[in-house]
Amino acid sequence: MKVSEKQAETSCCTDTSCTSSKQPMTIQEKNIPCCETDNDSINNIGTEPKEQKPTEQSIETFTYMVQGMDCPSCAATIEKSLNTVKGIETVNINYSAGKMRVGVSNSSIADQIPMQVKKLGFETNIVETKKIGQVYRVDGMDCGACAVTIEKHLARNPAVQNVKVNFSTGKMQILHTAQDKEIIKEVERAGFHASLVSKERKIEEKNKNRITTATLSGLLLAIGFFGSLAGVSETLVTMLYAVTIILGGYKPARSAFYAVKSKSLDMNVLMVSAAIGAALIGEWFEGATVVWLFALGNALQNRSIERTRESIRSLINLAPSEALVKVGSQLISKPVEEVAIGDAIVVKPGEKIPLDGEIISGASSVNQAPITGESMPVDKEKDDPVYAGTINESGSLEVRVTKLVEDTTIAKIIHLVEEAQEQKAPTQDFVDRFARIYTPIVFVLALIIMVVPPLASFGTWEEWLYKGLTLLVVACPCALVISTPVAIVSAIGNAAKNGVLIKGGTFLEKAGAINAIAFDKTGTLTEGKPKVSEIVAVNGTETELISIARTIEEHSIHPIAKAIISYADEQQISVKTGESFKAIPGKGAQATINGVEYFAGNPKLYQEMGVSLSSVTDRIQTLQNEGHTLIVIGTCSEIIGVIGVADTIRSITVTAIQKLKSVGMEEMVMLTGDNNGTAKKIAAQTGVDRYFAELMPEDKVKAVKKLQQEGRKVAMVGDGINDAPALATADLGIAMGGAGTDTAMETADIVLMADNLEKLPHTINLSRKALTIIKQNVWFSLLTKVVALLLIFPGLLTLWMAVLADTGAALLVILNSMRLLRQK
Repeated sequence: MKVSEKQAETSCCTDTSCTSSKQPMTIQEKNIPCCETDNDSINNIGTEPKEQKPTEQSIETFTYMVQGMDCPSCAATIEKSLNTVKGIETVNINYSAGKMRVGVSNSSIADQIPMQVKKLGFETNIVETKKIGQVYRVDGMDCGACAVTIEKHLARNPAVQNVKVNFSTGKMQILHTAQDKEIIKEVERAGFHASLVSKERKIEEKNKNRITTATLSGLLLAIGFFGSLAGVSETLVTMLYAVTIILGGYKPARSAFYAVKSKSLDMNVLMVSAAIGAALIGEWFEGATVVWLFALGNALQNRSIERTRESIRSLINLAPSEALVKVGSQLISKPVEEVAIGDAIVVKPGEKIPLDGEIISGASSVNQAPITGESMPVDKEKDDPVYAGTINESGSLEVRVTKLVEDTTIAKIIHLVEEAQEQKAPTQDFVDRFARIYTPIVFVLALIIMVVPPLASFGTWEEWLYKGLTLLVVACPCALVISTPVAIVSAIGNAAKNGVLIKGGTFLEKAGAINAIAFDKTGTLTEGKPKVSEIVAVNGTETELISIARTIEEHSIHPIAKAIISYADEQQISVKTGESFKAIPGKGAQATINGVEYFAGNPKLYQEMGVSLSSVTDRIQTLQNEGHTLIVIGTCSEIIGVIGVADTIRSITVTAIQKLKSVGMEEMVMLTGDNNGTAKKIAAQTGVDRYFAELMPEDKVKAVKKLQQEGRKVAMVGDGINDAPALATADLGIAMGGAGTDTAMETADIVLMADNLEKLPHTINLSRKALTIIKQNVWFSLLTKVVALLLIFPGLLTLWMAVLADTGAALLVILNSMRLLRQK
């Protein structure tokens, strides 16, 4: 329901009952006063800000904490007021969090924001300033040198404040004040293709064009070659070779021009120099072959690299673009961007869930493999969480949306993975530094070889020019430069599709070097939820004992009470008729059943009542030593029995630990705050090699340090919250349950999205495989260069062989890295 302009501009209503009694929810009618909302309050005011202007300028965002908002109408008032200020492009207010994010096209008006808000009666404190540049997808980059060329070229443009190009992800983030088409044109001038991420074009079409160009130039080359053998006019053959060079070399020549202009020495410069040099000394066939092989190699490299990038882009398509929203008694299909928090959506059997939410009604099995990598569907019922991109396999579900499309778990996964791919691994940093030194040195060496020997009368100019040109081609470090990033992108993409987030190449390399893993016990090796583990009936049957215990605990919310009730349900043991239920703080509970007072409590309760425990003393001592929590059931005069409750081992834990041992993990250690008896029992059941018991949180840090002092490379596995100090201390922090908690995603180096260890062996194995492949790539690239250099001086290496060695090596490196995509 909308209100008048006057209502919207006034301060919040005076009905204090609307301040805290409602649950968070987002609405689209931003001007609803809080007294007129339904029982669900508003979480995000401004989730649908004013219609975006097609601004060509970059946006700078300022985040504020806002004090004094009593209800959602206050947020609506602030938003409406700020939207009238010229230069403010977006306003997004989260009423529940008390945060406001304002996007401005001119940072000079930022000073007006606090004053404008203060006029309305609210106080603001700035907490974050962030410049948001536009993101473009760049196609045609063959290696990291191309990214450097684009950066240097665009940096010369006065309208560009900042630019960062990432070869691994094929994306460019740029802060500029020019029009989008100008930026795209500048990138095209440098020899590449750019498009806004929101307006991506089909890569397949571009690669087809490249392959068509390579094919056509190859055809002309073949005609010229066979024509020369058939005695066709030398002039005609030379013209065919020249057309081959022009056709296949246009794109590299254009890129080379802008690389030189930007003072960058990339492979395009080297290849074009070689082709032109070959033509100048009359080696037209060699020059044409160089260009054709280079064009063909680039086309194949691009196609292969795009396949590695698609491993992440495919995640974007996991969640459907529309949702079936329940409005009254009707179901309306809406784009997911228009669905607000609190809306009810319906998901039919076999459909993908479009947004994160909680089930309102219905029950089903949900395949969560796209998010968590879990091999089996998970049963879901009322109040259970569900995630965008997962598949509803059986029953129809009605779901209350809890996150906007940009905040869903899958959206965060994509964001984190793309960030991870942009992080350079130590090996990649070393290779990049090596390439920056290697290329200029070999380039200068090639010039020396072209000039010095003929000047000293050691052979002809043509002979040494040819060798120098061949050395120029060998100077291109393409295979070496892409040896690491392509492998890392492939491995991170594989992990993401299997429910594991690796936050960068550094952590991928660390995971491959780990030889010891420390596990937190509770919630990691075990369920973290107490379950009935032992039943000792003294007087009467076990069924009678559980029935009485259930009756007493029926009105309790204690975790142990829930464990007993859950066990009774599983065994289909009914509750008795009880009355006078009463909790005994710190000791247990009591109830009257058939006129008799029964108690459920710890042994201390019965000792205080003077009831003898002699009949179960030995059994109590044994169970306590094994780590069970005991509930004694009885009356004022006798003991009926004892129920032992314990944290149970996860079903997947033993299998995961066995697999970790099979992939060569040297030592696995359990860290727990439990007593030594409990720790020993759990260690034996799970198969860990060693345990540290009776630890306080700070002691876990000491335990990790002790393992490191013993010469171990240690990974710590925990829940990402309580184990934060130990996770930070370890060489590698691994958090579990990322799909259920944002904290786990933020704190650890690697996140297992499922709440179990199922994918940990795959992660370690994948990381080790990635390290092996990176080493293979680096050594293969270096050896190829060494062999090529050795063959130049005896005259055994021709120009076309040098190009074939370079582009072929690069292609083999890419294909070798792509094996990581298929790692099971």
